[in-house]
Amino acid sequence: MTEKKISSAVIKRLPRYYRYLSELLENGIDRISSQELSRKMNVTASQIRQDFNNFGGFGQQGYGYNVEVLREEIGKILGLDQKYHVIILGAGNLGQALANYGGFTKRGFIVSGIFDVNPEKVGQKIGDTQVMDMAKLQEFVAKNTVDIAALTLPKAKAPEVAKELVGLGVCAFWNFAATDLNLPEGVAVENVHLAESLMRLSYNIVNLNKD
Repeated sequence: MTEKKISSAVIKRLPRYYRYLSELLENGIDRISSQELSRKMNVTASQIRQDFNNFGGFGQQGYGYNVEVLREEIGKILGLDQKYHVIILGAGNLGQALANYGGFTKRGFIVSGIFDVNPEKVGQKIGDTQVMDMAKLQEFVAKNTVDIAALTLPKAKAPEVAKELVGLGVCAFWNFAATDLNLPEGVAVENVHLAESLMRLSYNIVNLNKD
């Protein structure tokens, strides 16, 4: 893989490539050209080739791309050839939805712990995982591998809990709290602001039929 810095735009497209290639495999398609892939992705064939060339390129002239091989290579770039242990902080509706989503396990993301401060939720089982008291968080992290912490907490609590987890050695956060996290360099954060996404959709609806 090339050592040059890959743009965030390319990185954002990689999961889409992986998803479309997975669908192609499910439909029994084993080969695809950049032109055919561009029609599915709504990205130009030239852009697709440029994206893949960032990682050495995967196609053969006159043949196109082997779907299974390309999917596997993109999976490696995304780190999907590894297993990740995920804990969910907050067992409300969103936390429960994340815990119940079967697609995570298929891609190597294993929910190993769910935590909440509400005594009515502690002890309940969500999927195969029992909700634990937040007071046991430090003990759990000390005894178990935690690669990713998913924060579905109120925004007032999220920075405090994230800081505590960083102190315990957690280096990656999937942040659904409606706040930005100010964490040290070397900590990976993926913010998912649902309200902002909905507002962008609202803008697109308003401007849908404008010239």
